[in-house]
Amino acid sequence: MKLTDYPAFVRFWVASTVSDFGTYITTIAISVIVVLTLDGDSTDVGLVNAARWLPYPVLGLVAGVWVDRHRRKPILVAGDFGRALILISISVLGMVDWLTLPLMAGHIFAFGVLSLLSDAAFQSFVPQLVPRGLLVRANARIEQSASVAQTTGPALAGWVTQVLSAPTALLIDAASFLISGVVVLSVPSDERSSNVPAATSVGHQVREGLGWIYRHPRLGPLSLTTHLWFVCNSMFNVVFTVYALRERDLGAGGLGVVLAFAGVGAVLGTAITSRIGERIGAGWTIILGRAIYPLAFALIVASGATPEGSWVGFAVIAAGQFLIGLGLGIEGAQEMGYYQAVTPDRLMGRMNATRRSINRAMIVVGAPLGGAVAAEIGTRPTMAISAGGMLLVAALLTASGVRGARMDEQLSEEEASA
Repeated sequence: MKLTDYPAFVRFWVASTVSDFGTYITTIAISVIVVLTLDGDSTDVGLVNAARWLPYPVLGLVAGVWVDRHRRKPILVAGDFGRALILISISVLGMVDWLTLPLMAGHIFAFGVLSLLSDAAFQSFVPQLVPRGLLVRANARIEQSASVAQTTGPALAGWVTQVLSAPTALLIDAASFLISGVVVLSVPSDERSSNVPAATSVGHQVREGLGWIYRHPRLGPLSLTTHLWFVCNSMFNVVFTVYALRERDLGAGGLGVVLAFAGVGAVLGTAITSRIGERIGAGWTIILGRAIYPLAFALIVASGATPEGSWVGFAVIAAGQFLIGLGLGIEGAQEMGYYQAVTPDRLMGRMNATRRSINRAMIVVGAPLGGAVAAEIGTRPTMAISAGGMLLVAALLTASGVRGARMDEQLSEEEASA
């Protein structure tokens, strides 16, 4: 079986790819608008960014219930069109000088709510488009497109924002959402209405979703160690930029180049993950990907032993970022594919929204923790602690039932729709 035998998935993949490239323009343009157009400072940038992610920990569990009660395709189409309208509104308000920080934060919060619903529906819709045996390959192709966008997107976004102005640049991402919405609308789908009883209380359905994830012999330890992964990764990320710019003197251009190496690694990882999974199983492939992170983090910490501004230090940091991307590429599609393969359709929205929401909440914990620790002991020791945490994640996974996870545990079509 080949993915190209499923034209509905191919269209969906195209829509996702178009949206991925547009997202990087918005990420940069929003920060530029806050700083240059609204004369904001780093605190204002942080507040606006917080508004983007706040819906995940606040509304995530309820959003999963809502997604499970409705068909996923209409949610995706409405999410794309709604986010396009929000970006157009920000752009117009910025052009006529009516935009304020509260208005910006409100728009971005609404954008985050739609993104939360779309994310849950997106990952729940893929199993409707391909057989469960192709889920790893399907997720690998989606992540490969995202990795290419990660590699080229920041540079493209910076150029577009500089040439067109940030408010105008937002219109490009708005167009990408409109195109994505139209393409998803054209995706043929025999998606059934949810068989979740609407009369069942929201609290009961939330508890059912939590129980499915954390009581499952493989999903439970996988989810818990992933939460720890997000804490360690956010600790690392919050100090890496400071380390690269202030202690290694890479400059903004150099920082962009080393981060692009992560995208290159991710492209390679997504290209080989299916073959690795077929040989050693989904569980060991996930563990292999997780085992790469402590090595990557340690390599970047070790770059501090080279002279500041040296090419050797630059190469070591780039190699570390490459390995981070490689780990993400190898484990990401396997992890998502396994979640989707063993989860019934009626729980798919709650499964996706629950794990994503709690993962995002871990960023809220890890990012300030990393900053506080770095203020006390420095950036390199903080990154070393993060590397140790990643090593613990890999060890805990290896000792758990996750190592036995295989894609042939996938539910049959009858079991999935029960």
